[in-house]
Amino acid sequence: MATVNTGTSQPVYLPVRDAWLARRTEEILEPDLPIVDPHHHIWDRPGWRYMIDDLAADFGSGHNIAATVFVQCRSMHRADGPEAMMPVGETEFVNGVAAVGASGLYGAQRMCAGIVGHANLTLGTAVRPVLEAHIIAGGGRFRGIRHISSWDADPGLMNPGYSVPEDLFSQAGFRAGFAELGKLDLSFDAWLYHPQIPQLTDLARAFPDTSIILDHCGGPLGIGGYAGKTDAVFATWKASIQELAGCDNVTVKTGGLGMRINGYDFHEHADPPSSDRLAEAWRPYIDACIEAFGADRCMFESNFPVDKGSYSYPVYWNACKKLASGTSATEKTDLFSGTASRVYRIEVPS
Repeated sequence: MATVNTGTSQPVYLPVRDAWLARRTEEILEPDLPIVDPHHHIWDRPGWRYMIDDLAADFGSGHNIAATVFVQCRSMHRADGPEAMMPVGETEFVNGVAAVGASGLYGAQRMCAGIVGHANLTLGTAVRPVLEAHIIAGGGRFRGIRHISSWDADPGLMNPGYSVPEDLFSQAGFRAGFAELGKLDLSFDAWLYHPQIPQLTDLARAFPDTSIILDHCGGPLGIGGYAGKTDAVFATWKASIQELAGCDNVTVKTGGLGMRINGYDFHEHADPPSSDRLAEAWRPYIDACIEAFGADRCMFESNFPVDKGSYSYPVYWNACKKLASGTSATEKTDLFSGTASRVYRIEVPS
């Protein structure tokens, strides 16, 4: 599997090694527990294909995946037409995948039952026609926008596919575009790094009626200038998370910690990590999120195929079930399906 060349000493994504992943198999825990996976991607990139058959293989690996949410990843943008409208091609494509999934041909789960796309919110009020085009293209499945905002002064932490200014959330044009989301009952997925969480808190306070979803536990960093500073990073991250949790319009995806930027070394071992190893490594972050937000504002997410460079889909969900072992039945339902269903307005198949 090819990696993405960033021009730095490290690739953006860890390579997926199927033979390596196959070295770890586990019995599926609580196989009947319904899961709504609220964060995955679909793409066909040079050296990396993750399409409907790949999705179906992971979703059918033993856990009860009832429905899923696709999140933007610059997949199948239109090749021509107005630049602002090009991301609508992604929603058109994903809605087609969702329609195929709804046929049952690839399994009982409702893949891409919710769709999160991209629109350039810095267009201000001019973004409204783009949002309306997404809604039409989504065929009733379109739920919101993700405008990538992850920024750090270290260029080695930046994804070259996205040009992100340091002050994106405070720009007048961005906020004018953001204001259009609430008018159309659309949500905002926020992907940023942990030092930026206070900026999101300020945005959430400014727009208390717009649903905001914090992706990937708020992006705790563990490489570059943050390497070897686990305790300091955690302390800063936790304080920011607790403050953000005071915004009732914010929910958090408790996952997405298998990326290179998080600093874990799962991919460097001869065998993939066990679910016990994952649960042990992540417990401080997951517990802190649930303590701050409550289970009814938290949702486990896979972030596949990005995190697939570190562990397999069935092992990941086993780890989540171990992390949730001390929760009540109601809390467990929220973490695995309830919160995601409410936030993304998804009806879980019975």
